[in-house]
Amino acid sequence: MTRQVVGIQFKNTGKTYYFDPGALKLEVGEGVIVETVRGLEYGTVVSESCSRKADDGEQMLKPVVRKATEEDLNRLEELREKEARAFRIGVDKINAHGLPMKLVGVDYTFDASKIIFYFTAEGRVDFRELVRDLASVFRTRIELRQIGVRDEAKMLGGLGGCGRELCCASWLREFTPVSIRMAKEQNLSLNPAKISGICGRLMCCLKYESAVYEHARGAYPDVGTRVETPAGEGKVTGVNIFKDTVTVELKESKHVQYFPLKEVKLCAKR
Repeated sequence: MTRQVVGIQFKNTGKTYYFDPGALKLEVGEGVIVETVRGLEYGTVVSESCSRKADDGEQMLKPVVRKATEEDLNRLEELREKEARAFRIGVDKINAHGLPMKLVGVDYTFDASKIIFYFTAEGRVDFRELVRDLASVFRTRIELRQIGVRDEAKMLGGLGGCGRELCCASWLREFTPVSIRMAKEQNLSLNPAKISGICGRLMCCLKYESAVYEHARGAYPDVGTRVETPAGEGKVTGVNIFKDTVTVELKESKHVQYFPLKEVKLCAKR
């Protein structure tokens, strides 16, 4: 079974969600009002309507209610102004309660029925009194949502060590796992200051070329392997996939030499 879907984003670099466009003809870049679990929300079309196979057990898609009108855009601008005010009040209230948390951002739902405060903290925070205090000020539902440091960097933006805008804040839709092994495979310095982003976690870009390195390393002998070279038998101590060389410590002289990969052969098993 297939159905028509359209991709919608609620933030510039947020995750893409799929909705039922119904009879609407939507183009990429258009603003729309959609029905979500939070109520009506404003989003932007990021992929044109297309057919998609429905997964077994998948819930019915929420509908696109309408294309955004001039009135909707004016309302969106008003909400942005309210969010700025709510942020300032939120910071003041957090300081007044002496809570160990940092406010990162504020979101109003499109119908203004709920305000979401995003914050970071080292551990769990008892913010029940803070919620009651905020609710008495705004007279609406309040939600406090704790986020991680990577999400904080995505929301606030900034420049990476490469001098470009952060990937997470400019185009990266979702975070993928990054490990120290990826840095090792790429022969990068393991100095945390050089392989960590401004969020303090391993840089997302370590993932981009990881598969290329992993594939290329498959043609080279593992470190510690015994090999035969034109200068005699030795042990592999390193490889350089860019220069296409293998570093070998020779068995007899203990000297370390570099050999082209094609001149290095695995020793026969004895």
